[in-house]
Amino acid sequence: MTIELASLQGRARIHAALGDPARLAVVDALTLGDASPGEIAQDLGMPTNLVAHHVKVLTEAGLVVRSRSEGDRRRTYLRLRPEALAMLMPAPLTEVGRVVFVCTHNSARSQLAAALWSDRTHTSTASAGTQPAQRVHPRAVAVAHRHGLRLNPTGTSHVADIVRDGDLVIAVCDNAHEELTGPAAPRLHWSVPDPVRVDTDAAFEAAFADLAARVDRVAPNVAPATSSAGRHD
Repeated sequence: MTIELASLQGRARIHAALGDPARLAVVDALTLGDASPGEIAQDLGMPTNLVAHHVKVLTEAGLVVRSRSEGDRRRTYLRLRPEALAMLMPAPLTEVGRVVFVCTHNSARSQLAAALWSDRTHTSTASAGTQPAQRVHPRAVAVAHRHGLRLNPTGTSHVADIVRDGDLVIAVCDNAHEELTGPAAPRLHWSVPDPVRVDTDAAFEAAFADLAARVDRVAPNVAPATSSAGRHD
């Protein structure tokens, strides 16, 4: 069994254990503090034998551990293992030299994504396009400004001039994801609707919000190479 498969099976056990509403209620009850099975039964209005069954499942999944009271040694306390919940997240992407966002024209989505990534992580980032426009779209510059970010209106680039070995390439449009191959092939794909097609402030705000949510979700799972941290291209 590979380490990756073992990890997936462990995560699957945790998901299965949390799939029952009663067990999820037990986990919720233990999130802020420890409790005895009797206290759990009383707080949740659940029969003690049913609590015992659910605690057994949660213990076997690695979510809960038992300890004896230092006072009344006959009493058992349950403690949640937050590190087990953390296992539900996929393994991080490690030793990422730089994150590069690509789209077709490098005039909106990829520019906004790179600005957001730089702002959130303070690590090296860049953007590029498969058919770069002559300038960044004015509405992209405006929406970035409204959210405290700055874009260079003339700073567009071609993928061939930007992507290099070790980059984590993220396509933020379907065309770039489907067209790019070889070393520039995206490792991740974010299917963000093109705001230029609609060309309204609302469309650009929606794209910005979509990208911001994705950056906030993915950034904690990306571990940059030590030598690249702190650089911004």
